[in-house]
Amino acid sequence: MNTHAKIRIGHSACPHDCPSTCALDVELLGPDRIGRVHGAKDNSYTAGVVCAKVARYADRIHHPDRLMKPLVRAGAKGDGQWKESSWEAALDLVAEKFIAAEEKYGSETVWPYFYAGTMGLVQRDGIERLRHAKKYSGFFGSICTNLAWTGYVMGTGALRGSDPREMGRSDCIVVWGTNAVVTQVNVMTHAIKARKERGAKIVVIDIYENATMKQADMGLVLKPGTDGALACAVMHVLFRENMADRAYLEKYTDDPKGLEAHLADKTPEWAAAITGLTVAEIEAFARLIGTTKKTFFRLGYGFARQRNGSVNMHAALSIAAVTGCWQYEGGGAFHSNSGISGFKFNKDLLEGDRYRDPKVRYLDHSRIGPVLTNAEDALYGGPPVTAMLIQNTNPMNVAPEQRLVRQGLLREDLFTCVHEQFMTDTAKLADVVLPATMFLEHDDVYKGGGNQHITLGPKLIEPPVGPRTNHYVIEELAKRLGVSHLPGFGLTEKEHINALLKNRDLDFDTLREQRWADMQPDFETAHFLKGFGHPDGKFRFKPQWNGGAAPNKPPKSMGIFGPVEQLPEFPDHVDLIEVADAEHPFRLATSPARNYLNSSFAETPVSQAKEVRPELLIHPDDAEVLGLAEGARVEVGNRRGEVVLHTKFFAGLKRGVVIAEGIWPNSAHERGEGINVLTGSDAPAPYGGAAVHDNKVWVRAT
Repeated sequence: MNTHAKIRIGHSACPHDCPSTCALDVELLGPDRIGRVHGAKDNSYTAGVVCAKVARYADRIHHPDRLMKPLVRAGAKGDGQWKESSWEAALDLVAEKFIAAEEKYGSETVWPYFYAGTMGLVQRDGIERLRHAKKYSGFFGSICTNLAWTGYVMGTGALRGSDPREMGRSDCIVVWGTNAVVTQVNVMTHAIKARKERGAKIVVIDIYENATMKQADMGLVLKPGTDGALACAVMHVLFRENMADRAYLEKYTDDPKGLEAHLADKTPEWAAAITGLTVAEIEAFARLIGTTKKTFFRLGYGFARQRNGSVNMHAALSIAAVTGCWQYEGGGAFHSNSGISGFKFNKDLLEGDRYRDPKVRYLDHSRIGPVLTNAEDALYGGPPVTAMLIQNTNPMNVAPEQRLVRQGLLREDLFTCVHEQFMTDTAKLADVVLPATMFLEHDDVYKGGGNQHITLGPKLIEPPVGPRTNHYVIEELAKRLGVSHLPGFGLTEKEHINALLKNRDLDFDTLREQRWADMQPDFETAHFLKGFGHPDGKFRFKPQWNGGAAPNKPPKSMGIFGPVEQLPEFPDHVDLIEVADAEHPFRLATSPARNYLNSSFAETPVSQAKEVRPELLIHPDDAEVLGLAEGARVEVGNRRGEVVLHTKFFAGLKRGVVIAEGIWPNSAHERGEGINVLTGSDAPAPYGGAAVHDNKVWVRAT
């Protein structure tokens, strides 16, 4: 601890599902209370900056509505009647129900379900140890990253890229498909630094004039799902006007001549008709990056959350290979560092890898609705799911096809235990609810996705009486379920952290002293100057969509997803998206809100006040055609269902596009149903994911 202005400062890492994984300085006001939270100034990526919602984390950790005691359902599912329980009795009940379910249907009827409510490796991933020990159904975690990661690695062969801190040394930063001001503020820290110190240009490509685009020198607003067309037209111009680096292409890429021939008819005029951009906009962007060697492509997740999202990511990434900007400091491309060698932890003990059974079926976590409603194609030949433990996620709010999720969770033959911090939409439908600690109340370790640091998050304050850690719940259930004798059980969080770090010169105490460790690869490795990650060392313009390598490839038992045969040989625009039609004339995206993070922070009063209410951004000209006034109550719907929102006129998007920002609690909506009523749970090609920004809808006055 350091002392500053009589306030003790503790050091931690932000646990939330954001690539920044900010290093934090936390004001400690007492053994169980915090004040403001600050970004660590001496961390080279965080650079003293943290988002406003984490800065006021005291509002969340000391919130009066935090869950404090185990609760057992006392009435019908979802009617809100609970009785308090001791921890011992609640865990006994959970184990009893799991054992009974297993006796009836076999072990695969139990489905431990989790995700990224915390990104701490111990508290997040320890549930896998229980899964593998008991041979419960496997968990294919696909919802967030799969479309983007698959498209990126199909090109590079590895999930890494230029050091993200190099944005500060760039002459042009292209922020593509991520509203960084809202979702990863540190991107802007380094981009703005380059503008101030080098006169760098900032280009933002997105589907609406969001907070990030307001910071841009060049903003390109295109239609959802058309990024591949823009990328192809840009590369067409680069070849046409001799701005392609042919020497680099010959040395480092698989088929540059084939790509150039393929792009011959992908003109700016062709792309303008698809994207809604003008020819002049496309050509100006192409010429800017074609004449700026130090161009840094910061590729986000949002633009890949379409049914053609992997193709879009690969196409945008391909531009950097055509310009050869990988060769320069401050140039190249970056999406995530999740695949760097420094992040290869030893998870054998934590996740129980040694007793993983390849014969146990996997279930797709994005398809929880079809799984819980017993869709044959979602169950992979196994029994129905009749028991669940849910940690670190809120599927009743965030998962696609919300009506199916609700129908499934309300099944009388399904027993659900939810371990949570607040009474979320998912917890409301549970049979047992257990109170959970928050990140400052337990030990954990974190790795960056948007940066290159391993950061320790030690316990800094005592939790209230009642909440227990994820690790505690897994350990206690293991005792009751007869597997606590297996390797990996019986260890403390610190012991697990040491086991994770044992392949490098780090342990809990060392990391606590130095706070973080920089794992950034050397320049040549990060920029692929020693070759790309494919066996031949080449960047692939021709991806192996059917069966090629990817960071999160489905197990063989699940096969390939979606219409893989329609994915293109070279970068292209492919119409796998939900195209607007006469019945559904609008395309809906469910973009992030500034003051929420997925379903987190929706309970804090400042975030609620700043977001006001669920609204639908609609172009004023579209509203006029529909006869809608600003603030009008409208019904937005498709074949999956309908929700009620209020209009907000916004001219910063294309005609025919509407946007609902933020994942509001379902209860914030008029009929108690949230925006994910409208999103689809079908698994996109080739390896799944959730195409939450790819929805055709109608909009009607109510």
